[in-house]
Amino acid sequence: MTRKSRSVTAAAKGHRRFTQADVRAAVAGLRGSVSFQAPLGEYTSFKIGGPADVVVEPADIEDVCLVVQQARARKVPLFVVGGTNLLIRDGGIRGIVVSLVRLRAIKEEPGDVLYAEGGVGMPTLIGYAMKHSLAGLEWAAGIPGTVAGCVVMNAGTKLGEMKDAVKAVRMVNMKGQIVDLTADQIPFEYRRALLPRGIVVGVWLQLTQGVRSEIEKVVKDYLHYRRDTQPLAMPSAGCVFKNPPNDSAGRLIETVGLKGARVGDAEVSTKHANFMVNRGQARAADVIALIGKVRRAIRRRVGVRLDLELKIVGETARHE
Repeated sequence: MTRKSRSVTAAAKGHRRFTQADVRAAVAGLRGSVSFQAPLGEYTSFKIGGPADVVVEPADIEDVCLVVQQARARKVPLFVVGGTNLLIRDGGIRGIVVSLVRLRAIKEEPGDVLYAEGGVGMPTLIGYAMKHSLAGLEWAAGIPGTVAGCVVMNAGTKLGEMKDAVKAVRMVNMKGQIVDLTADQIPFEYRRALLPRGIVVGVWLQLTQGVRSEIEKVVKDYLHYRRDTQPLAMPSAGCVFKNPPNDSAGRLIETVGLKGARVGDAEVSTKHANFMVNRGQARAADVIALIGKVRRAIRRRVGVRLDLELKIVGETARHE
């Protein structure tokens, strides 16, 4: 998308142009933080991404409602950044980027239910569950994303997935209204939840009473397994490709000899071939080029099309 200047930006296709005055009006009065021309790399596990027109960190759910209402009135697009399984292009994102990092309350409810706000990190939530001897989240050990992000993508591992624990979801819809959905109202699929448009701001999780030492052992053992088999110490976005039916994307990539393949500072992990890592200064363009290289090799040599699990958003940089 061509831009005449930073002060006049274009919304997504089909929307009218909006100005910086529209953006400023859309974020006026928020009690959380507001940062203009903020680099987005720090908001993703890949540590990659160009700038946003503005990043807001709402103070609470009421703040989320306000920014949605004001953005709707000014026709400024919103994008919620969740951290993992996300690659933001080098040109960044136009409009308002919402980070839920300040929504981090957790509370225990009757019947072994935990309510967690959308910005709670999964490691924090697992730690809380273990402390209260609640089982049902052990599968998520080592997942660095937020509760909201894990719901949206139905995050999972070989031990389970998010839908196994979700009892209900609280959302702010695109009118800025709070809406609660029970789990049976949400169709969950492999690595995605078919949610209505809006922002996930809270989740009720149905857990079960367990023995703390046993829960801790499962989490510890699975963390060791993941650290041994996945590049958890390096910036990445988790698995890049969905596993094809009855096969493993990582196995296919390793079969064609692409472990360790690089474009710039983007590398196919030598530990797990379905991970791509940022070795320091990788650009989104490097990752996208490497994805293309892998897909072409697999299609040509194995006859399989690899579909992305990674979500790619934003605009290309001007020089690309």
